[in-house]
Amino acid sequence: MKNILLALPLITLAACATTPEAKVRNSLIKAGLSEPMAACMAGRMVDRLSLTQLRRLSSMASIKEKNLGQMTLDELIYRTRALQDPEILSVVTASGLRCAIAI
Repeated sequence: MKNILLALPLITLAACATTPEAKVRNSLIKAGLSEPMAACMAGRMVDRLSLTQLRRLSSMASIKEKNLGQMTLDELIYRTRALQDPEILSVVTASGLRCAIAI
C-alpha cells in the first residue's frame, strides 16, 4: 500500500505528459521551433484541429534538417503548406502570429 501511495504522484505526472497539447508542443520543439513559441502555439492548435490533423502536423518533427538551428515561424508556415490542408495552414498561421506578438 505504501508503494502505491508513493507511485501515485509519478503516475499523475506521467498522465499529464501525454496530453495532446504536450505531444504537439514536443513535436514542434523537435521540429526546431523555440520552446516558448511551441508552448504558446500547442494549446491553440489542440483546441482548433482534429486528432488526425494534429498527427499530420506532428509528422513534421521528422523533417527537421540537421544543423539548421531554430525554425522560424515563416519556415514552419512554409513547411505546413506541404501538408496541403488549408485548415491546418490557417490554424498554424493564426496561432503563430498571435504567439509571436505575445512573446
